[in-house]
Amino acid sequence: MAERIYVGTRKGLFEVARRNRAWDIAAVHFLGDPVSAVLSDAAGTLYAALDLGHFGAKLWRREAGGAWRELPAPAFPPKPADAGDDPHPWTLGKIWALEPGGVPGRLWAGTMPGGLFRSDDGGESWALNEPLWRMPERRQWLGVAGGEQPGISTVLVDPRNPADIRVGVSTAGVWASGDEGASWRIINRGMYNEYMPPERREDPIAQDIHQLARCRAHPEIMWCQHHNGVFRSEDGGESWRELAAIRPSKFGFAVAAHPRDPLTAWFVPAAKDERRVAVDARLVVARTRDGGASFEVLSRGLPQRHAYDLVWRHALAVDGEGRGLAFGSTTGGLWISEDGGESWTMPEARLPPVAVVRFAAA
Repeated sequence: MAERIYVGTRKGLFEVARRNRAWDIAAVHFLGDPVSAVLSDAAGTLYAALDLGHFGAKLWRREAGGAWRELPAPAFPPKPADAGDDPHPWTLGKIWALEPGGVPGRLWAGTMPGGLFRSDDGGESWALNEPLWRMPERRQWLGVAGGEQPGISTVLVDPRNPADIRVGVSTAGVWASGDEGASWRIINRGMYNEYMPPERREDPIAQDIHQLARCRAHPEIMWCQHHNGVFRSEDGGESWRELAAIRPSKFGFAVAAHPRDPLTAWFVPAAKDERRVAVDARLVVARTRDGGASFEVLSRGLPQRHAYDLVWRHALAVDGEGRGLAFGSTTGGLWISEDGGESWTMPEARLPPVAVVRFAAA
């Protein structure tokens, strides 16, 4: 299991390390600043995106053994005159996802308001993916949580082919590119959105994708935590089937896929829209090991009375072996498992609300 976990919160980035067989806070960075995305790459380089509100989005990088250095944040081009009816702003709100691009130096960043950016020099410079941003369908994308801007919350690069990319948009479905982002098409056949009018219930662009995950060893296997259910795809997201056996609830935000076993994934169910807390005030993790035919409810070591935690999209992580798991909640809890979710421990720490959890890359 990885020996270090990075936890991005509303008030800083926390490094959690194992000491004397126990997990503890090893370092704190950017104390007081909201952290919206974190990435640890195979070379030991750490990236942190900050969401500083009035001061804008910031991006920092720390190479292994080095000091933090600020990088230029992705930036949109000036809004052209012929885009006057575009309902979305052409300015960066926040960096919502950071992912490696499959070749040395390449990074992808998903942002609000729905921009996808690429860097080929380790974050020193960024370019907006113009084909996705300028396609007419983007103007139909809907905001997150009703009033905010649409956001790209997931960027998945096929480990066998860095030109093959999937992005998940809240709210606009799943989009695929097979040519490094030069062209895009919407996929996600088989999903439905129950809060849309009946005539748009199965419209691919109306699907509210909370989070996507894929099995690294079998990239054609993808999992989705949708606004109103969990889904699984066996063809790279072209088509999906709902996993109705999920319990105790089909609502949630986070999903993690086992890196080697295509039949195993984890979710953190929650009570739906009106409350958005743990179901029955019991914090649990739902795990399937048979491709979604059945689910186990895992609770050993998790609070089972008066637990009102919610786990956001990026706040559940699995390590490269599939045995180490970690997740953080909106109430500042952090739980770690070293046995695939069978049991959980909590470091001696009460953190700010957690937005993102990442294991150090192996």
